[in-house]
Amino acid sequence: MVEKLNKQDALSPQEIMGYTTEIASAYLAGNEVAREDLPEVLRGIFLSILDITRDANNTKLCSSQKPAVPVEESVHDDYIVCLEDGHKLKMLKRHLMSRYGLTVDEYRAKWNLPADYPVVAKNYSEKRSRIAVEKELGRSRTSKAA
Repeated sequence: MVEKLNKQDALSPQEIMGYTTEIASAYLAGNEVAREDLPEVLRGIFLSILDITRDANNTKLCSSQKPAVPVEESVHDDYIVCLEDGHKLKMLKRHLMSRYGLTVDEYRAKWNLPADYPVVAKNYSEKRSRIAVEKELGRSRTSKAA
């Protein structure tokens, strides 16, 4: 694994998951972890590997990298502006993963954004919510009959 991390080739998400599994297995073999803490342990291992590979490839955010727009100007009612490339989007999650291989948490960490930073435009979210309510999505069949 160390040899791969020292290369200039970036790891794929599948490779990172494989290494996460190996490290987690070794860690869990020698340490007791509560079941409810397991997702956080796995997430920590995954993000650490991701950081290591980005550091090795010099792709981690450095002080000279600037967002496409100021963070304060990136959130609008009708769209969210991607800080990576300036694209205006209603939903940011798919764009981040397909274009940059970033999860929402990694994106927030990279740009030092708060945990409640939106990834869906407010108006779009409200529209989808209204549609769901009108179509009675999320209700069980027994409550509809009553």
